[in-house]
Amino acid sequence: MLTKDQADASASEIASEPHPKVRGASEDGRLVVTLSGNWTTRTVSRIDREMRALEDQPGVRGIAVDLAGVGEMDTAGAWVIKRLAVAQERKGATVEMTGGRSAFDVLLAAVEDAALQELPPAEVRPFGIVPFMESIGRSVFNARDEFLLAMHILGATLSGNKRRRGRKINLAPLAMQIDRMGIGAIPVVVLMSTIVGAIVAQQGAFQLRYFGAEIFVVDLVGILVLREMGVLLTAIMIAGRSGSAITAEIGSMKMREEVDALTVIGLNPIGVLVFPRLVALAIIMPLLTIIANIAAIAGAMAVAWAYSGITPDAFFDRMTAAIDESSLLSGLFKAPIMGIIIGLIASVEGMKVGGSAESLGRQVTSSVVKAIFVVIVVDGLFAMFYAAIDF
Repeated sequence: MLTKDQADASASEIASEPHPKVRGASEDGRLVVTLSGNWTTRTVSRIDREMRALEDQPGVRGIAVDLAGVGEMDTAGAWVIKRLAVAQERKGATVEMTGGRSAFDVLLAAVEDAALQELPPAEVRPFGIVPFMESIGRSVFNARDEFLLAMHILGATLSGNKRRRGRKINLAPLAMQIDRMGIGAIPVVVLMSTIVGAIVAQQGAFQLRYFGAEIFVVDLVGILVLREMGVLLTAIMIAGRSGSAITAEIGSMKMREEVDALTVIGLNPIGVLVFPRLVALAIIMPLLTIIANIAAIAGAMAVAWAYSGITPDAFFDRMTAAIDESSLLSGLFKAPIMGIIIGLIASVEGMKVGGSAESLGRQVTSSVVKAIFVVIVVDGLFAMFYAAIDF
């Protein structure tokens, strides 16, 4: 960081430099432009508006640029001068540079490609029913393509895992993924589930108190946590924690061409990278769901005891009568499926990462949003299916 004295010295140095100057004279369709001063990065901004006015000047058949009065020039100054020449050449004018040193010719030639580039026009999004329907159609086709890619990854994962020697599953990466995505997630799962369970119990008891039925808060918490809330909260937290990590890891490897390196050495990158993560998610999701259920019920029990005076013994007795095996199994059945869905979405987004950090951030965000949306939709579909079969 510059000190005050250094900043003042730099400002005085810039002020002492000869400012760039331009003088244009037009005679019978011929424009004579005389330049002087220092055309450098620190000073060229002072003359940009005048140079753009000369670029837009109409009716010019020929232009002569006199560089004899220019003292110093760098690439920024050369680009501004070359931009004037290119703008008039595109209008059909002939351009002649005179009076410049050989070093100026080198700079002007170096910036020619940059001056010839045209900025893309600003994208204007049309409004109306047709663009709206078009966006819906594109979204449907994109969803179809991503579904097919997910199925391709799932098939390649299952087939690519087969080892050449003995066709056995490598347990080392599987155990590592279980430790990272499962054991590492226990604290946040326990914390969030406990808090949500306590909130549900407090709000339920508060509303049921008007009817003298506070004991039924046990039924509410037991059924809601075991059938829906436990597995759904766990899936959302795993999607945000592990799904983003999977996308970032695979995307980073793709950016560094490590995925291509696996293919070169004869390995299936899908089987090597995706298989242990999918299996780990399918294993840890039911286990984390059980932990989340216990934590939510513990939080609800504590609140029911402190807020409504329902002792733990009474809580357990009422819960035993309120729930059955279907309430417990309905949540556990959904857990591994949600884990596989999170892993597939995260892997698909990771494989779509391009060569820039912006692409990586965009796909990580998309992975989390899509995974949370899909697990909520799947949970709703399971609820309707269980209702249809009376489970």
